[in-house]
Amino acid sequence: MYGPDILVRTLSKPTRVDRYGNHWQYHSRSDHHSKVACWGIIFDLLRVTPLLRRHIESGTVRFGINHEMRDFVHDRKKNLDVVLCTGSGAVSSPEQTLETLARDYDIELLPEEAAELGKLPKLVRAPVGAVLMALEAKACMTAHQRALPRLYDELNSSHLTVHGATDQAIAAGFAMVNIADHYLSPDLNKKNFAADPEWSHHKQPRDATLAVDKIRQLPKRSKLGDTGYDALAIVVIDCPNDGSKVRLVDGPPAPQRGDIYAYTSMIDRLSHIYATRFGDL
Repeated sequence: MYGPDILVRTLSKPTRVDRYGNHWQYHSRSDHHSKVACWGIIFDLLRVTPLLRRHIESGTVRFGINHEMRDFVHDRKKNLDVVLCTGSGAVSSPEQTLETLARDYDIELLPEEAAELGKLPKLVRAPVGAVLMALEAKACMTAHQRALPRLYDELNSSHLTVHGATDQAIAAGFAMVNIADHYLSPDLNKKNFAADPEWSHHKQPRDATLAVDKIRQLPKRSKLGDTGYDALAIVVIDCPNDGSKVRLVDGPPAPQRGDIYAYTSMIDRLSHIYATRFGDL
C-alpha cells in the first residue's frame, strides 16, 4: 500500500504558507493533510478493487470534495473530505481527476507510483448524486490530551452524519497521530519563527499512545443498521514541523500488521465491503 508513504513524503515539504509568509509542513488551519491522506486512500482502493475500477470506467462512479452531507434523522450537516458517488450532473470544467488533484495538492509520487496511477481508469469530479463512500481524515499533532475530546467528537460525528443520511454508504475514517517529542506549532510561531522558535514539548510515547487509545474507542459496525465506522485506520508519524523529513512510525503505539486499525486492514475491508455492497450498481 502506498498511501502512508505518499502522505509523509508529501508532508516533508513545507508547502503551506501562513499570512506572515512562513512555510509549514502542517498547519491546523489547512486541510491539506486530510486531502492528501484521502487521495492516498482512494489511490490504494482503486488498485485493489476491480469492481470499483469497472464502475469508474463505465462512468457510474465519480468523486466529490468537501461534500455537505445532511443527517436525515437529526437534521445535522457536515462537510466530508472526499466522497465516492454517482454523478448528478456534468463534470466540472476544467475537468478535475485523481491525477490532476495530485498536482493541485503538491503530492510527491515516486516513478513507480506515478506509473500505477497512469494505469488506473480516470476518476472524475462531478456534482454528487448518491454517496457510496465518505472519507474523513483528522490529525492529532500537538497538545494531545487537550485535543482528544474534540478529535473524538469530530470523527464520531462523521460516521453518524453519513449513516444518518444513508445507511448504505460506507463511512471510512483516517487518523494521523504525531509522536514527535518536540513540535513547532504555527499558532505559537506566527512571526519570524526561524529566528526565535517557540517549541512545544510532548511526553512520548505517552501522548501519542493516549491519542491512539482514544481513537480506538470510536464505534465500528459490521453490518448495515449498526452505528459506527465501516473501516478506520490510525497512522503514527514523527513530524517536528520544522522542515525536517517526516517519518512514518511502524512500531507501537502504531497499529501492527493484522490489527483492525492498520492501514492495510482498512483498505482490505473497504475493498471487500464495496465489492459486496455495490455489486448491482
